[in-house]
Amino acid sequence: MTKSARLRLQVPLPDFYTSASPEELAGRIGGARRRLGSRLMILGHHYQRDEVMAWADARGDSFGLSRLAADNREAEWIVFCGVHFMAESADVLTAGHQVVMLPDLNAGCSMADMADLDSVEEAWESLAGVTDIERVVPVTYMNSSAALKAFVGDHGGAVCTSSNARAVLSWALGLGDRAAARGDKVLFFPDQHLGRNTGYQLGYGAADMAVWDPRADLGGLDEATVKGSTLLLWKGHCSVHQRFRPAHVEAFRADHPDGLVLVHPECAHEVVEMADQVGSTDHIIRMVEAAAPGSTIGVATEIHLVNRLAAEHPDRSVVCLDPLVCPCSTMFRIDAPHLAWILDGLVEGEVRNRITVDPATARSARLALERMLAIV
Repeated sequence: MTKSARLRLQVPLPDFYTSASPEELAGRIGGARRRLGSRLMILGHHYQRDEVMAWADARGDSFGLSRLAADNREAEWIVFCGVHFMAESADVLTAGHQVVMLPDLNAGCSMADMADLDSVEEAWESLAGVTDIERVVPVTYMNSSAALKAFVGDHGGAVCTSSNARAVLSWALGLGDRAAARGDKVLFFPDQHLGRNTGYQLGYGAADMAVWDPRADLGGLDEATVKGSTLLLWKGHCSVHQRFRPAHVEAFRADHPDGLVLVHPECAHEVVEMADQVGSTDHIIRMVEAAAPGSTIGVATEIHLVNRLAAEHPDRSVVCLDPLVCPCSTMFRIDAPHLAWILDGLVEGEVRNRITVDPATARSARLALERMLAIV
């Protein structure tokens, strides 16, 4: 069991919170916020429910919110309405006097859980048996545990986000006007799709990339494939973004020939190839904002963000490309009852669901994050 999984031991909420009306919960949350004042900061990830986002002091993606928390030294309590790896990153980046909390410890990330420290260490050992491990650069997506960020920090690699993956892989492999390559090969985890899409952006082909299956010996590959691949892509994915298929894009274009298709890079490559724009959640938001009034926009990402964009831009038609809309089920665990319960605890002098990363892990994880920030 991974460290992240051990954290997910959410206690049942008292009956009041599960039976309270939306108005009662809003009253509790609003009252607690007023009492706690500037000592409290509530962060809301883009995929959150509206009932939670209504109370967020800031909204954004996982890393952006963590940096906002780190920049706000006045706040003593950071309530991160997201998932566990996000709260871990916030704890790594914030100061010692700041406490990070997650309203529901069961709010995990299925993608992040597809790569744990034991399996990555086993992969590293296997690679060392067939190739020069000093020439392999580990790169982990932000959607990973603090333990994996620490592994990357300790082994000369870096973290990346969906918006800077290209720059980080260029840094690792010494592409373009980058300095000398850090290595000849990248082990990229946990999302194969972001790694593959970024690899194609950089000019690599299918023959340069191979999927590493952590459940199989040598990742399910032969020695020649391992040696001949530049990008070894962990067999992981986002349960939401993998749902989008080329047929969804085709159906949208048939109904809206002049429509705009925006796709997240965690989608499969065949979907990304059909898009007009590909980018992070922040990029998708900017593209919707920049679209002309009257535009019809099909978006391949989490439904709460799509619905929020539609509500905030009523002069544009913003729809989800998947008609069988799928929320991020783990993010969906954060709701008004859990937020009210967390804040009531603070009013009563009790810190609930604190997320902490041990000092040694935090130091190494911070090193990997700092490397990413230094890559421009």
